Amino acid sequence: MAYGHREAIKKEFQTKVVEIKRVTRVVAGGKRMRFRALVVIGDRKGRVGIGVKKGTDVAEAIAKATAEAKKNMIKVPIVNETIPHQIRIKFKAAQIILKPVPRGTGIVAGGPVRAVVDLAGIKNVSSKMLGSSNKISNVRATYEALKRLKIKPPKSQGNV
Repeated sequence: MAYGHREAIKKEFQTKVVEIKRVTRVVAGGKRMRFRALVVIGDRKGRVGIGVKKGTDVAEAIAKATAEAKKNMIKVPIVNETIPHQIRIKFKAAQIILKPVPRGTGIVAGGPVRAVVDLAGIKNVSSKMLGSSNKISNVRATYEALKRLKIKPPKSQGNV
């Protein structure tokens, strides 16, 4: 019964593994190797989440990161298949600029930014990564930018 519920969750969200790195820690007996996974998860309908976790093998790291990404889901405002306004965010050394573009332009973005924006369901956006080339920082900066997007309320017609 629980297995069927798990299948429904897998079909609801799509997962993209952005980066897998082997990391080592020096201990008394030598070096201990682990794997770090950066995962982006989304439903392409305005919800997206990111997760970074370590595990003793690649599958464990990906599973942990996917679970974290599900906990960190946010709702992204999408207007006419693009973002409502331009935004510039600095996260640590990474700077991200996201700009709305006309329908039909597509996603003009580099790898880490493209993964987040695509799984969020934004079909037309232009972006630029400045500063750091670190994938984790760029993914987190994009995530923060999408979190801070606001839909402007319609202007009232005055006193009617």
